[in-house]
Amino acid sequence: MKAGDSATGRASAGFSADDATLVDECYRQSLDLLRGNSTASGVIACARGDKADGRNYASIFGRDAAICALGMAASGEADLIEHAVQGLRTLAAFQAPNGQIPKYVKPEQVAPRCDGGTTSSAGEADFWYTGCIDATLWWLIAIDIVNELAGGPDLRKEFANPVARALTWLSCQEHQRLFLLQQNEASDWADIMPRSGFVLYSNALWLTVKRRYSIANAEQTRYYFNYLFYPYDHDTTDNRRARVLVHYIRNKVEHRKVYLSFVNFSVWGEEIDVFGNILALLTGAADNSRSREIIGALRALNVAAPYPVKVVADPIAPDDPLWRPYMQRHRQNYPWQYHNGGVWPFVGGFWVWLLARLGRVADAQQAL
Repeated sequence: MKAGDSATGRASAGFSADDATLVDECYRQSLDLLRGNSTASGVIACARGDKADGRNYASIFGRDAAICALGMAASGEADLIEHAVQGLRTLAAFQAPNGQIPKYVKPEQVAPRCDGGTTSSAGEADFWYTGCIDATLWWLIAIDIVNELAGGPDLRKEFANPVARALTWLSCQEHQRLFLLQQNEASDWADIMPRSGFVLYSNALWLTVKRRYSIANAEQTRYYFNYLFYPYDHDTTDNRRARVLVHYIRNKVEHRKVYLSFVNFSVWGEEIDVFGNILALLTGAADNSRSREIIGALRALNVAAPYPVKVVADPIAPDDPLWRPYMQRHRQNYPWQYHNGGVWPFVGGFWVWLLARLGRVADAQQAL
């Protein structure tokens, strides 16, 4: 998909007449929704209302604004592209001195800026409890993809200074021998899940960032990504730390033909992070044979039933050692709920994208 293409027939190419009408209508409503949630400071994560405002959801979220920016740029709609870029600018304006991009910025307190500045005396930015590692990752990815799709001003040049600081901040989170990001639990999009140490989802994004920004050691990142998150192969490495981490896992984990959700010292995640696996395949972390194996495993687990997709295929139960008290906060993260196996349509969009990318057009159409 390229910016500037005609929307008519693009979203619904190859469908039956009835399905094409439905897909085109959904596409139109998607654009309407993005326009309705666009503000002078960028796109907010949730339509305004008392509940949304009370929980700060009607704010410019780093990850949400960045993911929306991908579609806004691909739409070719000039006003949406402008709002997408303004959201990236707002986030840059509230970048922390150490380079971290905020989890969210409250738009009603933002003094809108169009010069790509990185500081502001007005407004409020939030950085979560134990950090928010993926807002910075998604912001970097969005800048490069929007720049690639939308044309216009050179965003890589405009954001050169905040990009450099963001990359420096991320490099400080990287293990210097394993070339993977390290994080605390509950510090990415699944912010009431116990993944910690080396996390599949975050490192799939890190590999994408490294490749897009030509960061050193990208291939080492890919190697250790597969060595740790897919530990079923019995190859060896000279890296003793990596060998010890995998030693605890091998012969204790069932080979489910998918990546583990995280690896920490003597503990790991077997709940099957569907989003993390999708991103791993989209970013090219897996070779072709492994990609086919993982897709087959996810389909066998019915992750797209009843709708695309359940973000966890084997939820963490309250009697599991990985269960945390915060997972029952608001009674929303029990098995098959919220981050613990609920259906998230935006992740379903990445599932459709992946199927199409792998040439499974009929499967992608059915999922859409």
